[in-house]
Amino acid sequence: MKLNLDIKSPSSTAWITAVMENFDDFLQDHLDCERKASSMAMSFIAKYPDRKEIIPELIETGIEELEHFQQVYQLMVKRDIPLPSSMGEDPYVKGLIKKCHSGREERFLDRLLVASIVETRGAERFKMVSDALDDPELKRFYKMLWTSEAKHGHIFVKMALNYFPEDQVYKRLEWWVDQEQEVIDGLEIRAALH
Repeated sequence: MKLNLDIKSPSSTAWITAVMENFDDFLQDHLDCERKASSMAMSFIAKYPDRKEIIPELIETGIEELEHFQQVYQLMVKRDIPLPSSMGEDPYVKGLIKKCHSGREERFLDRLLVASIVETRGAERFKMVSDALDDPELKRFYKMLWTSEAKHGHIFVKMALNYFPEDQVYKRLEWWVDQEQEVIDGLEIRAALH
């Protein structure tokens, strides 16, 4: 059983060019994305404390994302890159969240599938970053992140399958893949993960 779907629209070469030309800016955004990913995993526990089957994996995911935050922060310290003066909204995630259902159960499914899509896009982009880097240490780091994000893409679909029929999960996931393409294709190119 496949636990996620591939993204429909690959990231552009213009995106990786922008990242490589403004890598310090990318690191600042990446740091913020890891913080938000950790918070998102923990917010599922706060909003759905009755979903006991998935709490252990949500805790593990939240900790892992926080460790990634720490690792990116350490990279920034080595490179003398300051923390961003403010951590704003992510237009990509905001665009996806706007498309979520509003009913409690439907929104729960949508948020799990959005998390899967976001992690899958992150994996694709971290692979691009790893492939484009010359520095062996950074290359290894982004390769590790690429595999971690791919794993998280699977975890959130697996969580959804605990509570919803397989047909419903995969039909809705296919819909989300189309929505993600629309959102990502509509964003301006910038040195940011999304």
